[in-house]
Amino acid sequence: MFPENLILYSIQILLVVVMIAMIIVVIRSHLLHRQPIFKRFGLGMLIGFITDFGDTLGIGSFATTTAAFRMTHYIDDDRKLPGTLNAVHAIPVMFQALFFITAVKVELTTLLPMTTAAVIGAYVGTHVTKKWHAPTVQRVMAVALLIAVIIMVVRMITTPGSNNSMGVHGLHGWWLILGIVFNFGIGVLMTMGLGNYAPELIFFSLMGVNPAVAFPVMMLDAALIMPTTALNVIKMDRVSWRGFAGVAIGGVLGVIVAAKFFASMNVDLLNKLIVIVALWTIFGLVRDSMKKNV
Repeated sequence: MFPENLILYSIQILLVVVMIAMIIVVIRSHLLHRQPIFKRFGLGMLIGFITDFGDTLGIGSFATTTAAFRMTHYIDDDRKLPGTLNAVHAIPVMFQALFFITAVKVELTTLLPMTTAAVIGAYVGTHVTKKWHAPTVQRVMAVALLIAVIIMVVRMITTPGSNNSMGVHGLHGWWLILGIVFNFGIGVLMTMGLGNYAPELIFFSLMGVNPAVAFPVMMLDAALIMPTTALNVIKMDRVSWRGFAGVAIGGVLGVIVAAKFFASMNVDLLNKLIVIVALWTIFGLVRDSMKKNV
């Protein structure tokens, strides 16, 4: 057990180091380039708290943040939306991973290769999307949200994996190889605005793993995919800095509060509300992408 615990603690230390590095990058951008990270701070905190509260419960944050940003005109350039989603939620999601990485047992032979594949996918994805124009980004975001909505509805109707044994703690053989390939794809898609939580929960459920066991994997994936994406898109100037600090700080508070209610919270009503909001956001993204070509 000692080597396994040592590895898990090392991962936690890595998360703290990456989190500090991310904070330094944000502060440096503010001081050197006068980025408006504290603008609309109160609204940003509210958005961050709500979205990362839901994220910690397994709902995901990309669909809700996209809807909130568009309703409040928080971002004035949709080309920066996917990069901003990853960057602004990176720090709260690292807090999530610190909470959950040791909460549920998952085999390191599953956790480490799948997370590594997701991080590589994120690095590749940021370079694939760097020259996309606004209509392309809007349409891809609309498709990503539609996929998320479909997966969310499937989860609400079928509750996949809820009866799977808690005794299964990882994937093996060809299933593990499939998981690595799947997570590489998830890493790429996250840079385009598709969250990883719902797809990974469905995937693990189909593999016979209880969704509760999947939480450490999907949270560690997100905790390393997001800063990987963030550091790349910041260099490419594909992040909207307005109100960045508010969303990030509110997100951390949302994670802390949600972690206390994780086991007892009924999220069914929240899921239904998010489906409705996401569908309206999809309509808006498609409509705006068509206007660009008029």
